[in-house]
Amino acid sequence: MTSLLYHDGNRALQDEFGSRPLADRLEEKLTRTTFTADDKAYIESCIYFFVATADAEGRPDCSFKGGAPGFVRITGPSELAFPDYDGNGMFKSLGNLAINPHVGLLFIAMHDKPKRLRVNGDARISRDDPLLREIAGAQMIVRVAARAIFPNCPRYIPSLTMTEP
Repeated sequence: MTSLLYHDGNRALQDEFGSRPLADRLEEKLTRTTFTADDKAYIESCIYFFVATADAEGRPDCSFKGGAPGFVRITGPSELAFPDYDGNGMFKSLGNLAINPHVGLLFIAMHDKPKRLRVNGDARISRDDPLLREIAGAQMIVRVAARAIFPNCPRYIPSLTMTEP
């Protein structure tokens, strides 16, 4: 079976720990290449996510991205877009994406009902995307063509629900 999620390194550990059947079942039942209505509602309600990129040599970087609900938009059956705002000027994520388009996004809710959704795909950066006119303060738009969309078990997400003192 060709896998969207697993390579030889994953498979070796799955075999060692006896989890290959579970991993295959999770991929078969939960992994998709198009966004569902629930994915769209969840992603567009998020106020932050994490983006993982790597440079040309494969050195990883992970960044936090945040904004008002709706700052990430589902723009097609297998595409999402998010703005890049000015920040510390390092351009770690976008600089990596300029030379290596492979990207992993993690949307995670730690308030109310814990939830995780992962999106792996290929990104492209645009300085003249039509969304720039709609998103105040955006200097570029990143569009991600999803190769794999899948939830992760929320079991170990800590509950950060705030209570009044």
